Amino acid sequence: MSTHETYMRRCLEIAQNGLGRVAPNPMVGAVLVRNEEIIAEGFHRAHGLPHAEPEAINKVENKDLLRDCTLYVSLEPCSHFGKTPPCAELIIASQIPRVVVATTDIFSKVNGAGIQRLRQAGVEVTVGILEKEAREQNKRFFTFHEKKRPYIILKWAQTSDGFIDIFRTTNEPPAKISNSEAHRLSHRWRTEEQAIMVGANTALMDNPTLTARLWSGKNPTRILIDERNNLPRTLNIFNDEAPTSIFNNSDINFWLKELHEKNIQSVIVEGGARLLQKFIAAELWDEARIFTAPQKFGKGVCAPKINGAARSEEFLGDNKLRVIFPC
Repeated sequence: MSTHETYMRRCLEIAQNGLGRVAPNPMVGAVLVRNEEIIAEGFHRAHGLPHAEPEAINKVENKDLLRDCTLYVSLEPCSHFGKTPPCAELIIASQIPRVVVATTDIFSKVNGAGIQRLRQAGVEVTVGILEKEAREQNKRFFTFHEKKRPYIILKWAQTSDGFIDIFRTTNEPPAKISNSEAHRLSHRWRTEEQAIMVGANTALMDNPTLTARLWSGKNPTRILIDERNNLPRTLNIFNDEAPTSIFNNSDINFWLKELHEKNIQSVIVEGGARLLQKFIAAELWDEARIFTAPQKFGKGVCAPKINGAARSEEFLGDNKLRVIFPC
């Protein structure tokens, strides 16, 4: 591993602390190195707070040291005024002579302009160190800007014989499939994404709150697909624990366009089977997280059918979690 890669891995490691807190901004980490020693580091902590670069720079009390530093940053420094001043200008003003960047920022107000501004000011800039890893870390951000839609995560739990529920009436509770460990992980995931989506039948039959009750963090925006617009407003999905948006049409492209315009970068689709299959059929998904439990129902509501490449498998107690990506 090269020296550049060593310090960039540290950038990526600390950037991950912003997951679920910085959207619609990307996660970014920054490390200041002088004489092969890290003297300061920082990451983007939350949307609206300082970016990673000023987080690191402001920790250095003796600013003269910055003139002999290399700044490593996992995403191109911004060059425009947003909720915070341009990081590129701070780097120049701090007289940092060298900057190493993992990947460019494709946001239209940056998109190479930060790197260009640094080079115009005489800063030596190296780009492309661990670029693949940096893009993977910010897959939500890059999908949002490149595909003009949110990053779509499909999630469900199924039995070992391929069912996600029994046949039941609205008076019967949903069948328990996933265990407590899987359930808790699902709530953690909710804090990491901006929105969670279900169909009208799931909202009526399961009456979920779709909040992150079992994990500390922000509740996602709830997205309800209710074509008939006739669900009772006494359902939990309409309570005041989190905002709820409703779509009364069946056009999946319309939903995604509207969510893009609302600046929602990521969505977990949790059900039911028909809604999940709709995303699969339209090839509008980026990953699927599937829990499989050992019990069998014999009959019931069939789990969605999906083809993809399994990237990981792990066990949470007796539940197996597979993470699948499109081929």
